[in-house]
Amino acid sequence: MAKDNEGEEKKYGDPAKFDPEFKGPIENRSCTDIICCLLFIIFIAGFVAVGILAWVHGDPKLLLYPTDSQGNLCGNGNYATKPNLHFFNLLDCAGFASVLDGCPTPQVCVTACPTEYWAYAIELAKMAVNTDPDWDKFICTYDVNITGSTAAQIEQYVKDQKCAAYTVPSKAYGGRCIPSLVETIANTVLTTDVSNTPLVDSSGNNVTNDRISAGTAALALVLSAQEVVQEIFTDMVSSWYLILGGLGAAMVVSFIYIVIMRWIAGVMVWFTIFAVIVLNIFGIYYCYTQYVALENVSGADSSIYDVGFTTNLSTYTKLQDTWLGIGIALSVILLIILLILIFLRNRIRIAIALIKESSRAVSNIMSTLFFPLIPWILQIVLFAYWGAVALFLASSGQAQYEVQDYNSTNTSTASNMTGQSCTPTSFDTSAVSSTVQCAFVKYGATSLYYQNLFYLQIFNLFGLFWVMNFIVALGQCTLAGAFASYYWAFTKPKDIPTFPLTASFGRSLRYHLGSLAFGSFIIAVVQIIRVMLEYVDHKLKDSENRAAKFLLKCLKCCFWCLEKLLKFLNKNAYIMIAIYGKNFCVSAKKAFFLIMRNILRVAAVTSVTNFLFLLSKLVVTGAIGTLSFYFFTGKITFATAYVPNLKYYMVPIIVVVIGAYMVAACFFSVYNMAVDTLFLCFLEDLERNDGSPEKPYYMSKELMSILGKKNRKEGEKEKKGCCGCC
Repeated sequence: MAKDNEGEEKKYGDPAKFDPEFKGPIENRSCTDIICCLLFIIFIAGFVAVGILAWVHGDPKLLLYPTDSQGNLCGNGNYATKPNLHFFNLLDCAGFASVLDGCPTPQVCVTACPTEYWAYAIELAKMAVNTDPDWDKFICTYDVNITGSTAAQIEQYVKDQKCAAYTVPSKAYGGRCIPSLVETIANTVLTTDVSNTPLVDSSGNNVTNDRISAGTAALALVLSAQEVVQEIFTDMVSSWYLILGGLGAAMVVSFIYIVIMRWIAGVMVWFTIFAVIVLNIFGIYYCYTQYVALENVSGADSSIYDVGFTTNLSTYTKLQDTWLGIGIALSVILLIILLILIFLRNRIRIAIALIKESSRAVSNIMSTLFFPLIPWILQIVLFAYWGAVALFLASSGQAQYEVQDYNSTNTSTASNMTGQSCTPTSFDTSAVSSTVQCAFVKYGATSLYYQNLFYLQIFNLFGLFWVMNFIVALGQCTLAGAFASYYWAFTKPKDIPTFPLTASFGRSLRYHLGSLAFGSFIIAVVQIIRVMLEYVDHKLKDSENRAAKFLLKCLKCCFWCLEKLLKFLNKNAYIMIAIYGKNFCVSAKKAFFLIMRNILRVAAVTSVTNFLFLLSKLVVTGAIGTLSFYFFTGKITFATAYVPNLKYYMVPIIVVVIGAYMVAACFFSVYNMAVDTLFLCFLEDLERNDGSPEKPYYMSKELMSILGKKNRKEGEKEKKGCCGCC
């Protein structure tokens, strides 16, 4: 059996040997992975160059304002007083092609969307009895002055699609006038509000509710979603200071939580577990009360599947199924927590000892608590830069015009030009039919830059992944060096180096940018592959090929697992880089072999400590989330005057909850890194030393007690400790 264990150890390299000169992170080191560092610098230069190109060629206003047939932006510039886009004949806008390539009907900017059923025939009837028509009801192109026109001229304007033949009550969605029909009878012919005159288009065909619905369905769906996004953005603007207050409260609670844990780590851990259980029970109780309250409410027993997808989020809170589903999910989570407590209670005690030792490390290097703010700010700046570049790339393009024939019955030679590119300033309208015009269709271009916008977006996204992972790696390596300096100080805190965090940060920047770039590049490649798989999965959503779908699901699962594994290995590789100063591959190999030689201890302690930190983050998030819920729903009576009027009160609550979790994760990542670093040093300590006066252990007495170890005095013989199952 001893030979088998020895062979297993040899399989994963030789255990660390005692080195009397080793006193913690090595000071005398050299630059590592220089080629990777140079490649990373070149990539950053390209990343910035793409941003400059996007800024030069892009214009976000093109995404914010609708564009009429002449390429004018409604609500901007000369048309600032006309923020809405009106479509002359929405019957021509059926299908999603109109959303992507433009609706083949004249479009003009208007001050307000129509509010009634109207037809130009009404005005002609008035003129027939010598009554002045209502000129304000006409919606025409900018080159037409309809006031004072004769009946024959009006007829010609409508036929030539210079004026709209009819209007229906409409509502502005994303600046586009979309009909809000109330008729439910299929194929109903729409009539005017005044004289019940049937509505007809410029070709004389009846306008029915079915034709209008078919023509606006795709456009309305896209614009409705856009309007929801705009309403959410408005709610965010109205409550931004309250959201910042919630995030500030999360920061304060996290800091207090960590400070208290310095002295009563064990009590805090058990309190965290108890608090999560209480929050789960409260959530289950609240779901139960909501479920019971909806028992006698009409329509509350409808299925979520019957309701389907809707942008009105409050609809789901009025269904019993919603609260039943949430209650079941919380019950399952509660059951899992209870089972973990029953079967892993001894491992939790080990984790508590590690957390206490980490608390001592943090208390001796207090600056580590605030260091994560630096990478956090860098990540926010990076994300803002990526978002801005993506926005400018998406809005890159010049107005594209094509020949449009608005008379579907026209068979002239000019109508055959439909779809061909044209230039409004040089398009000869006198040589073609009056219904043929050079109209705006979309933004784009044919240059090399515009043809490769998709690939530039991919490059920009990969830049986000690579630099984001690099920032994470820099933070982990810096913290690992500081905590390793603490661990390998034999007499604490006397032997702890001066400014260990600053020294570790300097070593990381001076010597190991290439290694950090190498490790973060590997993660970024896996992440971009996962994005591509998601894109392919979206494209195959309507496919009937089950084998392809199954293979895609397997690939997505495999790459998700691969990313998690690589992040774990990279994190331990950065710890070794911080301690020994070797390149990425050597450090990764050394860390991997050390982990494999102690796989049971690593698996048990790491998983339990990660679980405990997750519970701590959930307590902070749950507390802030519960407080924000009661605040924004007006349940805190003395604070109702400070609650803004919101369209979706859940929007700031969700933002606060997500932000609170991120803030808590930022603070607890310090403790997590401390535990991982100290535990890896602890394993090396066990291999390097044996507790003799010549080779004493560097770990604390509490950590030594975990495995039944101790530093022996001169002449004292070693006693066998536990079997190693701990």
